[in-house]
Amino acid sequence: MPSHPTPSESPLDPTALARFGRLELIARLVVEGVMSGLHKSPFKGFSVEFAEHRQYGPGDEIRHIDWRAFGKTDRYFVKEYEEETNLKAYLVVDSSGSMGYAGRTVSKFEHARRLAAALAYLMISQRDAVGLVTFDTALRAMIPPRSAPGHFSVVCKALEDTKTGGEAPLSKVLHVLAERIRRRGLVVILSDGFDQIEELISALRHLRHRRHEVLFFHTLAPEEEEFPFRRPARFRNLERVDHQIRVDPLALRGAYLERFSTFCKTLKEQVQAMEADYHKASTAEPIETTLLNYLSSRAGRGR
Repeated sequence: MPSHPTPSESPLDPTALARFGRLELIARLVVEGVMSGLHKSPFKGFSVEFAEHRQYGPGDEIRHIDWRAFGKTDRYFVKEYEEETNLKAYLVVDSSGSMGYAGRTVSKFEHARRLAAALAYLMISQRDAVGLVTFDTALRAMIPPRSAPGHFSVVCKALEDTKTGGEAPLSKVLHVLAERIRRRGLVVILSDGFDQIEELISALRHLRHRRHEVLFFHTLAPEEEEFPFRRPARFRNLERVDHQIRVDPLALRGAYLERFSTFCKTLKEQVQAMEADYHKASTAEPIETTLLNYLSSRAGRGR
C-alpha cells in the first residue's frame, strides 16, 4: 500500500512557492497539519485573550472591571484572560560542517532548518517574537526577535541563505549568547551537539543561570545512531575537509556505539537535570513527528 507523502515531501504548488518560498511553504504545511484541532498554546506567556467574567474581589485591579457588565447587573465583575504566548525566542541553528552529513536522509542541517522554520511560523502565529542565530566557525547571522508576520519571511530567507561551514565549538557560541541576550527568553538549539560534553553542559548551565528557558533538539542522522557501515572505507571529517582516515568499520563499531550512546545519554540527563527540555530530532523522522512529540510532551507537563 503506497504511503502518503508527508508535508515536507509533498509536491509543492508552484503558485504557493512563488508567494511564500520553499522553506516558508514547508513550514506552513507542517505546522498547519500538526496544529489542526489544537487550540491552546504550549508556550508560557502573558494574558491577551478574553476568556470569561468572575465576580470582583479584594486584590483585583480596578482596571479589569467590566463596566458594561456593571451597567447591566449593578454588580462588579472582572475579566479573566486566557494565558497566551508573548515570549522572545531565539532559534540557534548549527551550520557547522558536521551538520552537513546526509546518509539515506536529508542532511542534519536541512532537517534542522526545516524544523526551525516550522517553529518560527508556529510562534509568530501565536504573536511570539522570534529571532535567529546561525553559526559555523563564528556567528553568521543574529537576527533580533520580532513578532510581525513579515518577520517569518526574513527568518526563512536567512535560513535558506545559510550554508554549512567549518568547525565550531557549540559551547563557545552558547556562552556568547548567554551574555548577549539581555531579556530572559526561550533559547531553542538545533544541533548535533558534537562538542566536549563538559564544555557543552557548562554553556547550557550558563543560559539557565541567566534564567533563559532552554530547548535542545538533538539533531542526528540514523547512521550516527546505528553505525551500519560494513566495508573498509575512508571517513572524512566534515569540519576539516583535509582530514580523512581509512578504517575498518566492523572493528570500530562496538566501541563507537558505546561512546556515542554514553554521550547522548549524558547530554539528555544533564539537560533534563537543569530543568531544560531535550528532544531528539532524527532525520529519519518527519518534521511534524518531532514537532508533535515536543508539543504533546510540553502540554502534558502543563508548561
